[in-house]
Amino acid sequence: MSLKLDQIDIRILSELMKNGRISNVRLSEHVGLSASPCIQRIKRMEAQGIISGYGAFVDVSKISNTITVFTEFTLSDHRRDLFARFENEIARIPQVTECHLISGGYDYLVKFTARNVQDYHEMAEALLERNIGISQYFSYIVIKSPVQRYALPLQDLLE
Repeated sequence: MSLKLDQIDIRILSELMKNGRISNVRLSEHVGLSASPCIQRIKRMEAQGIISGYGAFVDVSKISNTITVFTEFTLSDHRRDLFARFENEIARIPQVTECHLISGGYDYLVKFTARNVQDYHEMAEALLERNIGISQYFSYIVIKSPVQRYALPLQDLLE
């Protein structure tokens, strides 16, 4: 379900994705509104769950050596309860930064951030020991991430 947004809402969201710390006054100037209606729109989009939170993008490589690993998981069965069990367990691991149910040759694509290969290996082994229906998994260690975007081209995506 998609909620109806007008062009001003889209501009507000675009600006917030670029800079979540922008003041309401500056934001209202960027989108062509006065401050009060601007904050009302933000509060409405927060209440609707369109804006789900605010945070800082931290370049962890500046403070620690870590690895990023994408892992394909295939489950042994496609029962709903097994999917739910897998998702509940994977959500409990703080080093999991993304988990996607995928169509195609495997079931889930999961992104881990770990201290090193051994740390990742221990997490993967612990998952297998939890008996949550994993039949196989394949791991891909990221060498380089030349493109990482947090702001999306909303105008193009909503046409």
